[in-house]
Amino acid sequence: MPRKKERKRSRCNQALRRRRRRRVLDTNADQFRKLQQWLLPNEGIFAQFKFHGNTGWLPSSLVCLALCWSWSECNNVTDAFAQAVEWCGSMTGSAAHTTYQGFMGALVRWTDQFLCVLWPVLHVRMQEVGGKLWMVHGWTPIAFDGSRSTAARSKSNENTFCAPNYGHGKTAKYRKKKSKGLRRTKNEKSKPQAQEPQAWITMLWHMSLRLPWMWKLGPSNSSERGHVMDMLRKGIFSVRTLFCGDAGFVGYPLWAEIAGQGMHFLVRVGANVKLLTERTDCTIQRRKGIVLCWPLAAQQANLQPLRLRLVRVRIGRQWMWMLTNVMKPSWLTPKQIASFYKMRWGIEVEFRGLKQTLGCGKLRCRNGHRLLAELNWSIMAMAVAELFALKEQLTPTASESAPKNFQPDAKKRSLANTMRAIRHCLTHLKDIPLPDNDLRSRLRRAVTDSYIRKSSKRARYRPPNPDKKPLGDPKIRRLTPQEQKKLNALTATKSVA
Repeated sequence: MPRKKERKRSRCNQALRRRRRRRVLDTNADQFRKLQQWLLPNEGIFAQFKFHGNTGWLPSSLVCLALCWSWSECNNVTDAFAQAVEWCGSMTGSAAHTTYQGFMGALVRWTDQFLCVLWPVLHVRMQEVGGKLWMVHGWTPIAFDGSRSTAARSKSNENTFCAPNYGHGKTAKYRKKKSKGLRRTKNEKSKPQAQEPQAWITMLWHMSLRLPWMWKLGPSNSSERGHVMDMLRKGIFSVRTLFCGDAGFVGYPLWAEIAGQGMHFLVRVGANVKLLTERTDCTIQRRKGIVLCWPLAAQQANLQPLRLRLVRVRIGRQWMWMLTNVMKPSWLTPKQIASFYKMRWGIEVEFRGLKQTLGCGKLRCRNGHRLLAELNWSIMAMAVAELFALKEQLTPTASESAPKNFQPDAKKRSLANTMRAIRHCLTHLKDIPLPDNDLRSRLRRAVTDSYIRKSSKRARYRPPNPDKKPLGDPKIRRLTPQEQKKLNALTATKSVA
């Protein structure tokens, strides 16, 4: 009997060694191809598009070339394109384009159409790898926020991204009065420069998986609330989606759009919001309060008021007012509200990774249309890279080469280490890596540091910002008799209908 067990054990060990040998024989190019096939399993998702008869590239090949172009760390766009062509040639044998002009022409023509197809694919893959992280407290948490990236000072970029009324707004006049004593004297040698062109980014971001969901770009004077409303109309969201935003995402049109689609929101409010109440006492209790959002424009248009719940929670050392259309406290408790708002801060870190790690703080293209394509594919490349790392870190097999006492968590994922792993393997596509030095192992180890810090990372010198004022408390007043009468009429009409 012992000999039989030993023979059986030796056969198992031999089979295990053969399996490991086969796995090691896979080159980095083979692993990249497997990840690409997992992300885009077939060309059927692009079947709705009609291409020109002379088109000699496949949509998936163009997507692969655009991702490699965005992953490259070359300073010049042409050098990044040459490196991307080399990488795609090593992976698939050929690239979608061999000339930079043809490549950029294809991106400008097809980027918007391809994004509408790739976003649902990303959502499906996110749900596959997310598991329990897909929903938190029974909600699919999605944050929205906006940021800007600087563009080169070319005529095309200035015409596309600069605000036509720059310097004539109330804020500009206020700053001009305040800095009157420090104003530069007029002279011919130091003429004032025109405003720097900037591209506006508005992003929807999954707060638990910490991955971009959708995004929309525009000029520097774009409305981030308008961008969010546009994405809400185009996107597909579940009923249990909870949108979380900062104090800039306020207003009846945005909240009515979210509530009209049967979804829910959680937004921080302050003195920039005016609310109504039906109570005789306008002082809102500390933990609960039902208020109405019914501005004058909505009253004149005979629109229904929004009945919302106002909650005061403590986050860190500060008390904040949070407004939501989730009326049942059991569905969204104050403790859960505080945890969701803390998770929302991750979108700021996502913007920092886009600008610093991927180098999109200063965009390179000098043509407005090409710059939009560059920024769109940079965000898509960041999302795909983070999705690849999350796939390896959250799968059950990820514990084989993971460090001891390591718990897979989306918060521990590091974008910088993920990009290092991807760029290293792309530059060594034909190499046969060692068992713990291949792409999958590197992505599993692409996490943040785990040591205990002895000092804070906060900067010692933080210059004061005179334009940043305390948010304050929301302004609440009681309904007037005329408003109460109109509200009763609208309620009666709605009940009859």
